[in-house]
Amino acid sequence: MPVLTFDDLAARVRSLPPRAGATIVVAVDGPAGSGKTTLAGRLAARLDDAPVLHMDDLYPGWDGLAHAAAAVAAEVLRPLAEGRPARYRRWDWQADRWAGWVDVPAVPVLVVEGCGSGSTPGAPYLSLLLWVDAPHDLRQARGFERDGDGFRPHWARWARQEEALFAAERTRERADLLVDTASPVPHDPAREVVATAASG
Repeated sequence: MPVLTFDDLAARVRSLPPRAGATIVVAVDGPAGSGKTTLAGRLAARLDDAPVLHMDDLYPGWDGLAHAAAAVAAEVLRPLAEGRPARYRRWDWQADRWAGWVDVPAVPVLVVEGCGSGSTPGAPYLSLLLWVDAPHDLRQARGFERDGDGFRPHWARWARQEEALFAAERTRERADLLVDTASPVPHDPAREVVATAASG
């Protein structure tokens, strides 16, 4: 597996043609706990602090994966491609309800990270799809560490939705690059990723 610096990955992103109007959209998809948020943040920092849209803000609760996968395309990506105002409804997890709309400006690069970000409704508008993964037990430990005990009762429930969505949409197979955040290949996670091209 090749080791890519985030600077190299950012250069690749900049070289891609935009497919959502004038915006290059990078989707960072994969199962929970795989390291998507961290990777997206590090990549965005090397893309002149490109905005990061977090899919967590679009899920309407623990059963909302399929909804958000369609909503990000309908509310953000398609409007950008058509030159219309883009915005999405943000979910308030504490209040368990919608919390209003968030505007998404037409920027040079937009990073969309989270489960479902690379789903087929939005695929025509993506310039790059990254699939991020790690072994199940490590992902689960990361998820519990990040979200606390509140995630424990929902882990299996969420995983079933992931498995169904990823299998139906072949997200991993459609990815441009597969990133292994638990790779034994020597690298500096703060500066580099271990990635390989998807076989399709």
